[in-house]
Amino acid sequence: MVTIETSGGIGSGVVYRSDGTIVTDAHVVEDQQKKPFKRVRIHFADGSQAPATVVGVDDATDVAVVKADRGNLPAAKFSTAPPEVGQLTVVIGSPLGLEQTVTAGIVSALHRNMPPSEGSPQGLIDLIQTDAPISPGNSGGAAVNISSEIIGLSEAYLPPSSGAVSIGFVTPAATVTDIADQILKSGVATHPVLGIIPTDISQEVANRFGLPTTSGALVIEVAKGGPAANAGLQPGDIITQFDGQKISSVTDLLAAIRKKEPGQQSDVGFQRGQDTKSVKVTLGSTSTG
Repeated sequence: MVTIETSGGIGSGVVYRSDGTIVTDAHVVEDQQKKPFKRVRIHFADGSQAPATVVGVDDATDVAVVKADRGNLPAAKFSTAPPEVGQLTVVIGSPLGLEQTVTAGIVSALHRNMPPSEGSPQGLIDLIQTDAPISPGNSGGAAVNISSEIIGLSEAYLPPSSGAVSIGFVTPAATVTDIADQILKSGVATHPVLGIIPTDISQEVANRFGLPTTSGALVIEVAKGGPAANAGLQPGDIITQFDGQKISSVTDLLAAIRKKEPGQQSDVGFQRGQDTKSVKVTLGSTSTG
């Protein structure tokens, strides 16, 4: 476990490879405009420090790779198998600057999704929910099982002001290692895309535009020459099904798309006016890094 210091604050990270490669959350090493810092500083558990370079970030999953100017480090062991609900988990990080703080709880649930927000405009999917205390500064730190294996990186928490009590989220180790390996291999991470800009349908929007439902993802823009455009989707269509899965919101749609691979063909069900239609879409790809 390490602490990552930037000009914007501090966060946490985990040694991924003994050569100084560290994984963390992308928002830890980005400024408020989502632009990655070029250089950061790493604080190690033994009190030593070293400068580091941000190798790459993936905003779609909020995973980043950093390379410290120091080698011969003890690398953590990652468990990519899904944890069991109810199992003990220990969270290690630097909440509020208190380095190497350890808190404990259980895995509360799996496959949680976070809707798009200012900090994560694309939303985050397939997260682990935990009641282990997670605070500012914990981001990017380790969530560990009883075998001292990393089950994921601390991602976010719901503050008490929201009415939540002990609700935190962790990016699964399988996601972290997949994205980190892609960044280390090619400098970028690749994700499937449908080629639209969708929005949720509020009752106000439904009333204003005479939409038949408030459930689904409303297409407000279609990328010219993109997968959706080639399949015939249009602005104003309401996506309600994706490969047989009911789509009630934009978060549902994003989660369904990200389970696929670029180049895969998917069935997209939608409403256009009073008509129910379905098309086959070959998903495209986008890269971040």
